[in-house]
Amino acid sequence: MTIEIAKPEAIKLRGVPITLDVYEGAGTITSRHFRTFNLPEFEKLYLPDTVRPFSEVPPTGTRELLIDDNRSVVSRNPCASIDGTEFYFSVKGIGSTTSPFSRQLFRKEEVSGLLKNSTIKERLLDAARNESKLPRYLTGELWSRGCPYGSQGLEFATIAMKAAEMADPSGTSIHGFRVAPLVKIVKLPEALQKELAQVYWYRRFKQEMVQETRLVPSNVRIYFHSDWTIGDDTGELFDFFHIDTNEKAMGFLKNFVKSGVAILTLFVRSMCDNGNGTYSGLDFYDVWLDKDALLAPDGTIYWADLEGLQGITIGGKDRADLEFNIEENMEHQIYRSLYEFMYAYEQIERERIRRFGHQTDRKVQFDYLVRDALRDDEVVEVERRGDTLQLVIGNILGEESLTKEFTILDW
Repeated sequence: MTIEIAKPEAIKLRGVPITLDVYEGAGTITSRHFRTFNLPEFEKLYLPDTVRPFSEVPPTGTRELLIDDNRSVVSRNPCASIDGTEFYFSVKGIGSTTSPFSRQLFRKEEVSGLLKNSTIKERLLDAARNESKLPRYLTGELWSRGCPYGSQGLEFATIAMKAAEMADPSGTSIHGFRVAPLVKIVKLPEALQKELAQVYWYRRFKQEMVQETRLVPSNVRIYFHSDWTIGDDTGELFDFFHIDTNEKAMGFLKNFVKSGVAILTLFVRSMCDNGNGTYSGLDFYDVWLDKDALLAPDGTIYWADLEGLQGITIGGKDRADLEFNIEENMEHQIYRSLYEFMYAYEQIERERIRRFGHQTDRKVQFDYLVRDALRDDEVVEVERRGDTLQLVIGNILGEESLTKEFTILDW
């Protein structure tokens, strides 16, 4: 991995600013890719001012970041360049502004009504008189299996770390599947966790609360959970990413297709032989291309919510059954994200034509881009079969019997 200081001319992200309190963490777990780097800002906790009534320890300072999605923030300026791509500092688990069981914003009366500790309740109500218009709370409500609402749980963060550590030495690629690096897991102090866990509606989170400190290529998503997306704001993002020539637009599309196909074929890029007649690899759990991936300025898609990348094991009663089951999983994984991938591709291509002309038959253009993008791909080759364009999908193990063909284009 080559990490350099971000370039002065690098893109500054847009978003709504938020000032968070900075606290010392109670311990960190560091990705193997970053253990040789001194990154003190990644070992801090970044929490909203509503945490103060729950803590006996005052914050050590504040930091202004940009709100990103429901419970994350990101820096306006990049903090590092990894192999030529600028990355921004990001924190996951800073609290939520919205009540979990309604569409209403959090109110101090609702939160204080859940508390049994009268001292903290009094502090909260007193502090709430001067709080921001959009108060943000960490809670102890058990949410989505392994995390508390508004925060992050160690179980989910550990899953994310396992996926992040599968990446190659750059820390950003699992055989072509691009990931936004999780750098550290930062634990909340035990005393603070105990008090925050009082804020729950039905089921209390009883595990460890943490934050994830990460590196992300932008705060732009495909369609949901960003203020600006490829699906809704294609033209504006061409300007934001400085795509001002047809050549740059074609390069953007090529990178989008290359990284998009890698998402469609994650399992075979992470596959391992268990030696007992079964194979394992990564699959997606409750995460989606349209909202859980981020777009770099060069068009490359990076998966950001790594907690949803979980290992699965596939077997069969005999070899033929095993091969069938693996092919079924491969096809399911493709269709899971194919529509979102193609929809976003179409928006980018339409904007390219609108701005720069150079209109080509839709199928001719897509054929060219797929072939060009996958020319050196590790597991996917492209072949014309009669009136179809086929993705010939292999695997990183070189197991030829587990190859599958998928029609990506009909002529």
